[in-house]
Amino acid sequence: MPTERPNVWLVMTDQQRWDTIGYAGNEVAETPNMDRLAEEGIWFEHAYAATPSCIPARASLMTGQDPWHTGILGMGEGQGPAQCLENTLPESLAAAGYHTQAVGKLHVHPQRSLIGFHNTTLDESGRREDPGFISDYEQWLHREVPDASSDSHGVSWNSLHSRAWHLQERQHPTYWTATESIRFLERRDPSKPFFLTTSFARPHSPYDPPAPLLEQYLGMDLPEPRIGDWAERHAVTNWSPDAWQGVRSAAQIHRTRAGYYGAITHIDQQIGRIRYNMQRMGLMQNTIVIFAADHGDMQGDHHLWRKTYAYEGSAHIPLIVMMPKHLQQRYGISPGLRSSAPVTLQDIMPTILDLCGVEIPDTVDGRSVVPVVVDPESPWRDAVHGEHSACYDRSAEMQYLTDGRWKYIWFAADGSEQLFDLSQDPYEERDLSGSRDHRMELELWRQRLVDIFVERDCGWVRDGAMVPRGDGPPLVSPHYARRLARHGVDLPA
Repeated sequence: MPTERPNVWLVMTDQQRWDTIGYAGNEVAETPNMDRLAEEGIWFEHAYAATPSCIPARASLMTGQDPWHTGILGMGEGQGPAQCLENTLPESLAAAGYHTQAVGKLHVHPQRSLIGFHNTTLDESGRREDPGFISDYEQWLHREVPDASSDSHGVSWNSLHSRAWHLQERQHPTYWTATESIRFLERRDPSKPFFLTTSFARPHSPYDPPAPLLEQYLGMDLPEPRIGDWAERHAVTNWSPDAWQGVRSAAQIHRTRAGYYGAITHIDQQIGRIRYNMQRMGLMQNTIVIFAADHGDMQGDHHLWRKTYAYEGSAHIPLIVMMPKHLQQRYGISPGLRSSAPVTLQDIMPTILDLCGVEIPDTVDGRSVVPVVVDPESPWRDAVHGEHSACYDRSAEMQYLTDGRWKYIWFAADGSEQLFDLSQDPYEERDLSGSRDHRMELELWRQRLVDIFVERDCGWVRDGAMVPRGDGPPLVSPHYARRLARHGVDLPA
């Protein structure tokens, strides 16, 4: 039985919803390597992104903090980049003697910020936010094909359209991310345990898998969008390729979903490729594997696209924790366990540190899932609280609460509400907020959110009731400015 600290392999996907994995019950998704991780580990049925868009979700994951304490409440109005992050997961593991490496997408600022990693090898999805910055992937691709880039096929980074990848498969960012992860494993310091973050920039659009995978799903019957009895307000005509809402034809939606599914299967194949190399190196027997997405993708559900929403397609994510056998035996955990505890991205950092025997910083808001997995009756949170600032449109700014069985959503602009019984209506097709039979549930969940706002003292409660902000200023957390001030950095303009 190994006595040294376990290695950690954190596998992240970008914009992958929870229901796109075979193990989650999807009968058409080909994800054998993700399924295997779940079968050998723990599948969390009610895992959520507290702030379902890239920058804030990743900031919470890497710090273990709630969005209110990272100070990043979304993307868009009043929000800043993931800058000057403190007490991060890689920082804690590096201090404990781990060799740390990130490959792929980090989405921090500045883009070369290490946030505690010893080294980063970046694919930033075409973003060039810092003067002179070109990602490691783009530099490599330009050497391979001087006149090409990752977006030279003409499909934009938030487009709902799909097409086959225009270059060789080995030149796809998904394949490159796996290649660079394997390269790290071959060149790491063998005297230390490693922490490797493999962060795939897909299945985030563009939905551009290799041609065989796109064709595979184009020829299949794919799940169709779920449209709620409340979703008529989003049934608008919008021809923009990066629309956040709007009706599309059945043929267009099918092609979009085929590209999305193909991108997921491509990632799955590359996960298998990395795992094969880890097994060949004798590393799997003492490696913790965490698989998670930063948030989901609406894929036309309720006539909505992209992310930032409280709805299941956007906020509900896959989360798998696979421990090596010696840790499973230590905790008395059987492989293939399904946990119904409501968990969130903030829980990943304390879980990893707990399993590695590393002290958890006082700044962490999340909780190690180990106790609730060992004993499902042990004390745990009642619900996950999520939020997102105004991004595509002020009407979509929201706060939500869910325990995986019920979900309550409050829209900050006008104070409107929604209530869903997820146990009976997992795709939120029936809004119960106006139902006389569900007044007690509505009042219970509304009061829970009021209590959170009262604790924040953010000015959103008056006489015991939440106050919509209308055209007022966005909700901004004071913690962001305080953190930047500690580092002598001015607030972004």
